[in-house]
Amino acid sequence: MHSVNAELRALNEVRHQYIPAEMRQVMDRAGQELADSGQARRALTVGDRAPHFTLPSASGATRNLDDLLAEGPVVLTFYRGAWCPYCNIALRALQQHHVDITARGARLVAVSPQIPDESLSLAEKHSLTFDVLSDTGSNTAKEYGLAFDLPDDLAAVYDKLGLDLQHVNGGHPRTLPLPATYVIDHDGTIRWAFVDTDYTTRAEPADILAALDALAGTR
Repeated sequence: MHSVNAELRALNEVRHQYIPAEMRQVMDRAGQELADSGQARRALTVGDRAPHFTLPSASGATRNLDDLLAEGPVVLTFYRGAWCPYCNIALRALQQHHVDITARGARLVAVSPQIPDESLSLAEKHSLTFDVLSDTGSNTAKEYGLAFDLPDDLAAVYDKLGLDLQHVNGGHPRTLPLPATYVIDHDGTIRWAFVDTDYTTRAEPADILAALDALAGTR
């Protein structure tokens, strides 16, 4: 079975070869500090109530969690943005399993802090057929316990790499979400959760499908 994390690890090995050592050191140190902060353990998890949100989609529509849940379970995934190659791999993997997700009566929704225009470009580039929502300012990510601010030295590295987060995040360049995916039951309860401070690790689509199958089995 295809593993998205195997693909992510392969990408990480390639990227390490061309990102300067001093930049890698800053990135690795920031990643370790974020892991040590314990934020992933404090984020919402199984058994918690999923906070309500109303967010604009890349297509110009507005999506409301309550309305989505009225149709069935929701698979909610948070990603950093179209500028993140790891996010792009994870979103493409979800797209490959989108039919399997919808066949289980669930709705797939992806959320990032980038502005709708950036989300639209991403959706078109990767032919995404699920909703891609803009959480500008990361207020929804904050409610789920996922939002964090980049340290100064890492923000400087991102600037040197040409990542214009000031623009793509609508004037909120320092705040990003931890990678996270939730399976939310129709009553608004989180039934399955993946949260990690390591942006090179993501939820496996097979695990998401298994969680949806388990949810269906409890009804």
